[in-house]
Amino acid sequence: MAADLEEKTDRYENLLADGLAAAEPAVAPHSPLAAAAEDCLEMAEAYLDDGRHFREVDDPVNALAAFSYGHGWLDAGARIGLLDVPTEGHLFTV
Repeated sequence: MAADLEEKTDRYENLLADGLAAAEPAVAPHSPLAAAAEDCLEMAEAYLDDGRHFREVDDPVNALAAFSYGHGWLDAGARIGLLDVPTEGHLFTV
């Protein structure tokens, strides 16, 4: 079971890191929604950092949760039109 948790945590960390690298704001920089797009990206980045911290202190359950929440911020931002993300591949289900 520990091996399954480790594999899943690795997969979700990579999914979030790759998703962050691929996501971009979909709104004009001076749009009132620009701050919301940046908030989605900043929250995803914060959860990536948190997950990595949890891994360092040997807390894989909270690491996996943090990586999952971070990707949720990206996915939500994409679904409501704040973020442009790839529509092909494994990173997003938009």
